[in-house]
Amino acid sequence: MIAKELLNPRSIVICGASSDVHKPGGKSLKNLLESPFKGQVYAVNPKETEVQGVKCYAKVEDLPQVDCAILCIAAKFCAQTVDVLAKEKGCKGFIIVSAGFSEESHEGAEIEKHIVDTINSVGGSLIGPNCTGFLNTNYSGCFDTPIPPLDPKGVDFITGSGATAVFIKEYGISNGLKFNSVWAVGNSAQLGIEDVLEHLDETFDPEKSSHVIMLYMEKIGDPQRLLKHSRSLINKGCHIAAIKSGGSAAGSRAASSHTGALATNDAAVDALFRKAGIVRCQNRQELTTVCGVFMYPELKGKRCAIVTHAGGPAVMLTDVLSNGGMDIPSLKEHPKAPELLSKLFGGSSVGNPIDFLATGTAEQLGYILDAVENDFDEIDFSVVIFGSPGLFSNKEVYDLLDQKMRTCKKPIFPVLPSIINVKDEINDFIAKGNINFPEECVLGNALVKVYNTPKPQPEHVETPVIDVARIRKTVDRCKDGYMEIADYNELLDAAGISRKKSVEVSKKEDALAFAKEVGCSKDVPLVMKVVGPLHKSDVGGVTLGVKDLDTVDKEFDRLIVIPETYAVEMYPMLDGTDVYIGAIRDEKFGHQIFFGLGGIFIEVLKDVQSALAPITAAEAKEMLKQLKGYKILEGVRGQEGVNIDLYAEQVARVSALVQAAPEIAEMDLNPLLGNPRYVTAVDARIRLEK
Repeated sequence: MIAKELLNPRSIVICGASSDVHKPGGKSLKNLLESPFKGQVYAVNPKETEVQGVKCYAKVEDLPQVDCAILCIAAKFCAQTVDVLAKEKGCKGFIIVSAGFSEESHEGAEIEKHIVDTINSVGGSLIGPNCTGFLNTNYSGCFDTPIPPLDPKGVDFITGSGATAVFIKEYGISNGLKFNSVWAVGNSAQLGIEDVLEHLDETFDPEKSSHVIMLYMEKIGDPQRLLKHSRSLINKGCHIAAIKSGGSAAGSRAASSHTGALATNDAAVDALFRKAGIVRCQNRQELTTVCGVFMYPELKGKRCAIVTHAGGPAVMLTDVLSNGGMDIPSLKEHPKAPELLSKLFGGSSVGNPIDFLATGTAEQLGYILDAVENDFDEIDFSVVIFGSPGLFSNKEVYDLLDQKMRTCKKPIFPVLPSIINVKDEINDFIAKGNINFPEECVLGNALVKVYNTPKPQPEHVETPVIDVARIRKTVDRCKDGYMEIADYNELLDAAGISRKKSVEVSKKEDALAFAKEVGCSKDVPLVMKVVGPLHKSDVGGVTLGVKDLDTVDKEFDRLIVIPETYAVEMYPMLDGTDVYIGAIRDEKFGHQIFFGLGGIFIEVLKDVQSALAPITAAEAKEMLKQLKGYKILEGVRGQEGVNIDLYAEQVARVSALVQAAPEIAEMDLNPLLGNPRYVTAVDARIRLEK
């Protein structure tokens, strides 16, 4: 639990307080004095007796008992200061804005560890070090500005970067976004993003707590905790939007399998956020816009009415929404359309977008929004685009819009783009508690992301029944590295994963015997494949369509002498579309499952979906529909499709297998051949790392 002395202190001391508000110690004191804080404020500075009207102590030893401390002093003095405050002054809330700790040197890391140990010993809580601070509706414990409008129903913002937080706050505030708290955790020496989420989860009150959480993170220290508390909060009625930066650099790795090449850190983050129900954003503008959408009534459908007096923005918004899978239903033939059209100026259109021209009035906007609310059942929400060329005031329109947004049940999202021409009117609209979205396409993209982000996956899911004892017996007797064919076939069989029936032969007579046994012919052609080389096709180690014993004889002689080959695998040819399933273990994220088009498609198109285990067949089936090549799986131009139910079931079985055998470091089933009758693994590679 986070100490109450940090969250709602009775007294606060600024160590390193200054009269110079251009220094962190001076600005922190100024922000605190101008905040809602009603408790006792102290200052410490050996060179001053009074700072900004506050009595100043020469050293912390002279202080009375104090709940919370904000340290704006050099790193080398912080450890001793914390020792005195924690052990002698009863202090349990600490905000260390100073830099020069673990982010800078080994010596700094040692000081940081000492500080954390001391604070832990008294049951205290630490924000920082190397941060801009913390603020909530009780007080401002930060040195940066702007201080956002504070509201218990505003956004809870947790960030790993104080400077980025400043820019995010500025953009959000300028458009009307309010905040309940801002946690700039800096080095996260004690409290990190996951800890704050846990606190928000455990103290959540549906009546009093904020329902919108904003995250900016450059690392995920504990993915499972992040998943646990995000899932819990969202299931309680919260919404979470997040930026996770740094994925491209962190994602490069050398790997010997297709799965390894695909499994970047960024792909794991995508899978984690999807499982948790977090809306992933890519930039500050997108993040604040998504959180702004969250502050309005929840979207219940994807059918939008675009109400505008400017054609261009409406067309661009239509494109963004349509490309994102949302609908803009035509209202042209609606029975109520003529009645609405009669109330608008000549030349207006109600086809959707509903364009009531540059001369449109507040009264006409009211008619339109009433029709959307009461007459057009095929509409779930609306976007109103209304700016100004600077010829007249928009106050009457914006007052009407404010009224309708408060009384209509269907969500209305305002796009007020004229941030210079009608700046005062927009500020008045925001002052009434509204949020403006000045750019229609940014809003459209946010609406698409919000609507298409799935609800959190359940914590406990029903997985396929597999033979765990048989799997454990096989894994326990195998060594690290790539498994032999017989061993990984044992795992596939125990997990109920359909595979081709094959033999591995090292003698020509055994190859001929198998060919005779299965009836090698033009009706039952065989595949012959080298065992040993990693990339069989690259070394010419695969022969397809073997239809007679003479070819078996010749191909065995050719294949067995390819370098690194110690045997030849043989099996009857299967037919179908190449698909793929892979798995890889990440130290933090656990097992990640990949699936999509296989064979050469995976190398060229990389059209795959990924999810963190466990994954159910139902979840896999929904994700398969997101593939760009899904129509190939359905069957195109006379080609048979893939049995999606069987394919999804195989994905779920791979997920169950890696959970039963966490020693599986990498796994490829590529390809599986799928058709309406079966989805069967043709080639497999499994690497153990115990």
